[in-house]
Amino acid sequence: MEILMCFVCGILFMTATYLLLSKSLLRIIIGTALLSHGVHLLILTMGGLKKGNAPLLGEQASSYADPLPQALILTAIVISFGVTSFLLVLAYRTYQELGTDNLDHMRGNDQHE
Repeated sequence: MEILMCFVCGILFMTATYLLLSKSLLRIIIGTALLSHGVHLLILTMGGLKKGNAPLLGEQASSYADPLPQALILTAIVISFGVTSFLLVLAYRTYQELGTDNLDHMRGNDQHE
């Protein structure tokens, strides 16, 4: 199962890198969101995909699930949601002011079109 999750993480990283290198501001924002989802899956996979009970005090169990990767992922999800929402608002405001989301048009490089 870990090998399959590693391939999924690799595909997410590959797609995110492709989108980050594009000229559209909205594609760049989607690329950052995909990159953060890839990191979340990578942390979960490297933490180990094993079954076990919740680590509660007072319970006697033979194996426990490690809560640290889950806590890190939960924190990272909240942070990436905040960053993505900020970038979407920033892109919307940029589109209102400049009328485009193309990075070349924002820089003023209109010789090629």
